Amino acid sequence: MLHIYNSLTRKKEVFTPIEPGKVRMYVCGMTVYDFCHLGHARVLVVFDTVVRYMRYSGLDVTYVRNITDVDDKINQAAIDSGKSIGEITARFIDAYNEDMATLGVQRPTVEPRATEHIDEMIAMIQTLVEKGFAYEADGHVLFDVEKDKEYGALSKRNLREMIAGSRVEVAPYKRAAHDFVLWKPSSPELPGWDSPWGRGRPGWHIECSAMAEKHLGDTIDIHAGGQDLIFPHHENEMAQSTCAHDGVPFARYWLHNGFLSIDQEKMSKSLGNVLLVHELIKSVPGEVIRLALLSAHYRQPLDWSDETLASARKMLDRLYGAVRGIDVPVALIEAAEPPEVLVAALEDDLNTPRAMAAFFELARELNKATTDKERLDLAARMYAGGRLMGFLTMDPDEWFAGAASGGDYTAEAIETLLEERRTARGAKDFARADAIRDELAAGGIQIEDGPDGTTWRRSQQ
Repeated sequence: MLHIYNSLTRKKEVFTPIEPGKVRMYVCGMTVYDFCHLGHARVLVVFDTVVRYMRYSGLDVTYVRNITDVDDKINQAAIDSGKSIGEITARFIDAYNEDMATLGVQRPTVEPRATEHIDEMIAMIQTLVEKGFAYEADGHVLFDVEKDKEYGALSKRNLREMIAGSRVEVAPYKRAAHDFVLWKPSSPELPGWDSPWGRGRPGWHIECSAMAEKHLGDTIDIHAGGQDLIFPHHENEMAQSTCAHDGVPFARYWLHNGFLSIDQEKMSKSLGNVLLVHELIKSVPGEVIRLALLSAHYRQPLDWSDETLASARKMLDRLYGAVRGIDVPVALIEAAEPPEVLVAALEDDLNTPRAMAAFFELARELNKATTDKERLDLAARMYAGGRLMGFLTMDPDEWFAGAASGGDYTAEAIETLLEERRTARGAKDFARADAIRDELAAGGIQIEDGPDGTTWRRSQQ
């Protein structure tokens, strides 16, 4: 039974879908004006793991993850680069999907684009105006926050305190500083669509509300995203959707992952420490990045460093090392179940650190196994656990030969030393053979001599 922490109620709850056996889930995706950074990647990897678990447990999940392809940041990127908005968005949508595939993030059921849902946005805005929750001013349409008596329920912010603490200069067309834009006018050089309020484009918040309604209905089971979206984005989404639907709840469960920092500093362009997945995967295997992103509980902060990556790489070497040399039939893998303790950890509010501990306990059992049947059964369970969490997707020999090359020794360098060691042993130069073994061990490389030759893996430290 899945228990998840609901940001709306601030407590862990048993997850019960609206419709038995079916889940409707919405996650805020990318604004496509640049490559995906590690903060975005943590959101996508975390909630990909949630979806994997739900589908494993037999739930029919409709997973919607949007793409924002109309936004002022995109407009600015087009101006800065001299390229069209279409060129900018097409380039970064392709890169985004390729990068996420490398991290083992599966494609959503539906990946709606904002520009394909303008009619739905206009219709929802019209509904809000007609019901008195929005007003038109100077070509803008704004949500009247004071009309929503439940505003602040998600972020736990008091409206009076927000008003008193406001330091934002009020635009002349706003009734109040906290009112937010649903529709704004577009100048000739900017993207725009005809509407009852003139040519213009949508505000950011209305995009997600309209796309969620279109693909999932008035009330959805789970709405998820990064902690930074709780206010104002998710608060505003909830306000406009609930008011448009006569008070019907927008989402029953709200899930938010914690912040990601780089070497104890907030990741930001001003500090020059934004890490792009597109660049990182050129030198680091996607599974290593995925494991690193799941190494802390999703609701807790995650500090990213070279040590984070090194630890994740060694963990995966340990898992791949355990199944290396065991030829498990596909049918046996498909019939196998992940360790119960691993599944129980995921059911406990996606406790991935505890799930990985269960994974390593199974690896220890496999390393101690003495019969072929036991080794096959345990290896199959490891692959089943890997399928659930997005690991062990490669052939172990390929992993050690190429994907995990890094650290002080590349795979090629290790194989060269092992060949030298074989030659030394053949010549009965055991002193040299032992020296090579000790050199590799000092570098964190563990070698194992067996009837089929010598294998190696990076040791867990």
